This record gives sequence, C-alpha cells and structure tokens, in this order.
Amino acid sequence: MNISVRSTARLLGAGLRALLVLSVVCGVLYPLAVTGLGQALFPHQANGSEITSNGKVVGSALIGQRYDLPLKKGEETPAPDLKWFQPRPSNGLGTNSVNTRYQLILSGATNRAGDNAELIQWIKDAKAAVIRDNSVDGHRVRPSDVPPDAVTSSGSGLDPAISPEYADLQVPRVAKLNGLDEAAVQRLVDRHTDGRVLGFVGEPQVNVLKLNIALKALDET
Repeated sequence: MNISVRSTARLLGAGLRALLVLSVVCGVLYPLAVTGLGQALFPHQANGSEITSNGKVVGSALIGQRYDLPLKKGEETPAPDLKWFQPRPSNGLGTNSVNTRYQLILSGATNRAGDNAELIQWIKDAKAAVIRDNSVDGHRVRPSDVPPDAVTSSGSGLDPAISPEYADLQVPRVAKLNGLDEAAVQRLVDRHTDGRVLGFVGEPQVNVLKLNIALKALDET
C-alpha cells in the first residue's frame, strides 16, 4: 500500500514538473523567441503588413477592402463606388461594432458546387453588373472580356488583389469618373502589377488598396 502511494506521488510529481517545464518553454520562451525573430527580421509582416497613407494606417496588404457608397435608405447592400478600382466579390467583408478598421465580420467561401443553381445565378448577375458598370462612352465591355475573378470570390473571401485583366477592364471607367487620362491610369495599373513569386509561383496580381492609394494621389496632382 505504501509502495503504491509513493509510486503515485512520484508519478504526479514528475508530471507536474514536466507540465511546468513545458509551460515555460512552449508558453513563454518559444512565443517570445518567435515574436522577437519576427520583429527583427520581418517587422512589416509581423505587424500585419500594414499599409499607410498620409501617415495613417488605412489597411493591410493581406486583407481585401470594399469601396462602396454610403448605404441608402431601403438598401440592404450598398452600391459600389465606381470611382475606385473594385476588388473581387467577397462573402467575408461586412460591418460590426468591434473591428472598425477593416469592418471584418467573417470569412469563407461560397461553399457551393460548380453546378449549383444559386451559384450559377450569382455569377450571371455579377457578370451583368461588371459589364454594366464598366461600359462607358466609346468602350463597351463584352461578356468574353470579363475574367473569372471579377465574378467569383476566393476561398477565403478576403483576397486583397485582383488579376491584371480585371484591373485593365476597369481602367476606362475609373479614368472617366475621375476626369483622368486613360493612358495615365493604365500606366498606374502596370506599375502596381506584381509578377509571379520567384518568376513561376502563383499568378500576376494587382493589390487593390495600393492601387487606389496611388489613384488618389494621381487625382490630387
């Protein structure tokens, strides 16, 4: 009986010591080491890849934002502010009273199969809206001009970037509504087009927030 009690006590003591050591190593030392290395080697990424404009943080390079007009009475969804380059459709951006910087409420994909009737209708409606919104005097958008990312959301619903094709599609509209030279706006898109990582990973893309910040600066000159 006494041997059993002593053995149990030793086991409990060893377990508690292991718990204490692992708590210190994994709960204190490791997080401090990782945080320190992140701040020392990758401070921009470690702090959320923040983007600033006029000395103020206006968003993150990793999280998409919407560019909408104020919500009107009777509207459930605000209309897009077409003076700005628009991101791809998003199911993840909403509003709440807590996260006011990015107005992020949730993220996620549509979770619909490719042959789902509801998804097909969403895409048809989105395509019609893209054609309508981006067709301006002297420039008619054709259905074949609309790239996939203009009418579909990403898996996360929070993509900060669009394809160069979608950005190019929006150039005539953005130039007209801002009273800017179309060639100047196109050069802006070209300068903000990032190529494939290491030359072969991923696809070329345009960060919408960075592009709109540059557009604002161009409009103010």
